[in-house]
Amino acid sequence: MARRKLLLFLKRFDVYQVIQSKVVSRFTNPRIFHYIDNRHQVHKEAINICQKILQQKSIDWKPIFRNNLSQPIHNVDLVVTIGGDGTLLQASHFLDDSIPVLGVNSDPTQAEEVEKFSNEFDATRSTGYLCAATVKNFEQVLDGFLEGQIAPSKLTRISVSVNSKALSTCALNDILIAHPCPATVSRFSFKIRGNDEACSPLVNCRSSGLRISSAAGSTAAMLSAGGFAMPILTRDLQYMVREPISLGAANSSLIHGLIKSDQSMDAAWFSKEGFIYFDGSNVFYPIQSGDAIEISSKAPNLQAVLPHLSS
Repeated sequence: MARRKLLLFLKRFDVYQVIQSKVVSRFTNPRIFHYIDNRHQVHKEAINICQKILQQKSIDWKPIFRNNLSQPIHNVDLVVTIGGDGTLLQASHFLDDSIPVLGVNSDPTQAEEVEKFSNEFDATRSTGYLCAATVKNFEQVLDGFLEGQIAPSKLTRISVSVNSKALSTCALNDILIAHPCPATVSRFSFKIRGNDEACSPLVNCRSSGLRISSAAGSTAAMLSAGGFAMPILTRDLQYMVREPISLGAANSSLIHGLIKSDQSMDAAWFSKEGFIYFDGSNVFYPIQSGDAIEISSKAPNLQAVLPHLSS
């Protein structure tokens, strides 16, 4: 039987040092510096612990820092991300539906720490909503996967086409269609379509943009904006017009809703310039006036070991 192959996908552990250098000139509270330095040490130690565990296993593995990867991931049986949800999201952009991913939250938020510093600064760390493990149970979750006791779930991703051409990136959390300047009005229209027939009237918008989330992303920016959390395995998408301006009464009920799994959204962009942002601000595609955009849940799924199904 061939040995299993694993890729360790790592958040840089010097990222907190970069943060510290940026804040040093603005803050003098030594407890902030101690907090940032501790985050650096905790993440670095998490990487060391996970690597020591892997060294004891009968598997082939190699580490790579996430900023050093530029090509799709192939020829491995599992990708383990060490960081937080952002690290897992970035890894997902290099994965098709054949390779599962297991996220390790390297720097979980400590409730007592948040309470202790609540009057001084925000001491939250990593939420790790999509991360199935921490260093405390990584070996247990890994063994459960390798032994077939823990199976990955299929998470819906968002497919986007511009002018009938499918974009290469699929979003795991959400996409944002907006003007590159957040203070500039975005002009666009959209309608929901199913089986080549319109399922909603055409909605013309002037707003701060349009956000569409998957179930995995419904607890992130969408929820913060007033949306609702969706069952993690649903194939429906949720959309919301951001900060709409002077919508007519007939369209007011259509600024927030669902794109069912058998439907798609057809949008048209009418501002001079714009971007489609995938899972944050690091991956984006330019659009221009007149572009036609199609959004659906027809993208390949992501196989992910989920926390509430692996504990």
